[in-house]
Amino acid sequence: VVYEQEGVFIHSSCGKNDDQDSLIAGILRVIEKENEVVVDWRPVDETLDTSNILCAGKDSSSVVEWTQTPKEKRSRGADRPSSYEAEWDIVTTVSFKKKPHSNGDATTHANGESEWSFLFSLADLKSIKQNKEGMGWSYLVFCLKDDVKLPALHFHRGDSKPFIKCLEKHIALNESPHDERVLLVKPQKSLSQSFENLFDEPSYGLLQKWKKDPYVVTMGKFSKVTNYIVGSLRSSDTSNQRRPPSEMADFLNDTIPGLKINQQEEPGFEVITRIDLGKQPEVSRREPVSAEEWAKNMDSEGRILNVGCIKQMIFKGGLCHTLRKEAWKFLLGYFPWNSTKEERANLQKRKTDEYFRMKLQWKSVSEEQEKRNSRLRDYRSLIEKDVNRTDRTNKFYEGEDNPGLILLHDILMTYCMYDFDLGYVQGMSDLLSPVLYVMENEVDAFWCFVSYMDQMHQNFEEQMQGMKTQLIQLSHLLRLLDSGFCSYLESQDSGYLYFCFRWLLIRFKREFSFQDILRLWEVMWTELPCQNFHLLLCCAILESEKQQIMDKHYGFNEILKHINELSMKIDVEYILCKAEAISMQMMNCKELPQTVSEILGIENSSVTPDSDTGEDESGAELSCPASLYQSVSAPVTAANGTRDGAQQAAETQSLA
Repeated sequence: VVYEQEGVFIHSSCGKNDDQDSLIAGILRVIEKENEVVVDWRPVDETLDTSNILCAGKDSSSVVEWTQTPKEKRSRGADRPSSYEAEWDIVTTVSFKKKPHSNGDATTHANGESEWSFLFSLADLKSIKQNKEGMGWSYLVFCLKDDVKLPALHFHRGDSKPFIKCLEKHIALNESPHDERVLLVKPQKSLSQSFENLFDEPSYGLLQKWKKDPYVVTMGKFSKVTNYIVGSLRSSDTSNQRRPPSEMADFLNDTIPGLKINQQEEPGFEVITRIDLGKQPEVSRREPVSAEEWAKNMDSEGRILNVGCIKQMIFKGGLCHTLRKEAWKFLLGYFPWNSTKEERANLQKRKTDEYFRMKLQWKSVSEEQEKRNSRLRDYRSLIEKDVNRTDRTNKFYEGEDNPGLILLHDILMTYCMYDFDLGYVQGMSDLLSPVLYVMENEVDAFWCFVSYMDQMHQNFEEQMQGMKTQLIQLSHLLRLLDSGFCSYLESQDSGYLYFCFRWLLIRFKREFSFQDILRLWEVMWTELPCQNFHLLLCCAILESEKQQIMDKHYGFNEILKHINELSMKIDVEYILCKAEAISMQMMNCKELPQTVSEILGIENSSVTPDSDTGEDESGAELSCPASLYQSVSAPVTAANGTRDGAQQAAETQSLA
């Protein structure tokens, strides 16, 4: 209990304040629990039986059902004094009843007092209304996120300011621009909530969390989400009628405002689907770039001689592990490609000083200071939780008191000082872990992580703009690649590709093995063969699974489960080959839709207008020379994204 105040009353009958029966005395408390902070009010003589407590909106917008009876409506006379606030009227015109929970054990107690008890989580608080200064007893009215208002609490002994100050240690409160009496709860960043114990909650609560925070749910175990999503979004009617695509699109749009994925089924929308992309070319990969090849492309002062050639070799084969520590600094932009060894040494010296100045900022914060800095306290709490469960099976991070874990924690805390507005949000530890593993150096890992976050920043911002854009772009690419598969996904309420959310959010980190992620990321960082190559990787994975999904007539639930279970089962080399083949297919297309050309950064010689746009065709040469990508020797034909060693060996060739 972090706050407790006696003498906090509910006025149960307006206009009769001289009648002691109209005042219900109670105790107001703020209670810190392991995963949440709750506000609790109950009458002073109420028993400690928790079944008496009216739980307001913790996991559902209708745990509390407040109904207005016809008799009570008629009793609201016009002779009531105008000085009474509307919130006071609520408690005389509304009867409070506990809605039976799913287990049926909730009852209304005869003594009446228990009906007034309530508690709610601060996570569900939307706003607080206060009375004006000098207007009698201080009172507060809580409005929850489901727009349910709780009865006004009147502070007969002292004012409400200490209570408000206590709340501000846990949530941010801002004065409403429309009413100075109203304090609005500033929403937390979408990813800032811990998803610990998320899947132990009832299904209705989990659905609400998914709608509020798709990041957290998609970062978790998708297979456990399927039953409640399908049960909540599909009609319970035995005829199993499919919900209209527009309705499903509306649901996702509520989840991610601004997300516009076309779900039209009219023939006119299929204009771009009639474009023939031709057969996917045969593609092979080479051996990883060796230390000898890297050294040959460097002059006596340490400059890279042929950046394009090096990037192409990395794209086609990745790097041998001994090179990663040096090469990743170039790929991520920490080291300029044209820098000398001496220039890089000077840069590292400056960056080391800068890093430790920022680290000292959070290291020197005292416990007393941190008590008054809720954001820093929240960042630290999230980081500590996430660090303790990030890649713990990897030897670099396994065991207790592992130095790798300490570095992971310190780098993430220092990043909060570097970008305090963004701070720390869940998923960032997944991006840092492989970088630190490769660098084995705190300072170098930090600055490489900063460069990576520059690319990924929009994925973690509160407005989710990066995620919106990528899901829309992926929809365009997949429709061009296979309109039939897109139509099938739409027929199963899956056309908005929600199951790709986690892939995009943390760049496949949880879909591939740790070593495969090192290979995948270094290939993507070359920025070859076009923009947004990671979206083509999504297309490659989905196209590989298309046959099974369609042949077995997977529905909404099965698609979600199947995609989730691909984790750690995808052959990275096969998917890289397939994605490259798709890129060549699109770059060789002479009628590529303009939208797709813009997504991939391709200037096509004959761009077709997008559906319903009516734009004229225009001509330009490809910006990506085809000669750079014609390392062709073997078809991409594996059934399930797997190839045996003999086939891989046969496909290997030297770029030279």
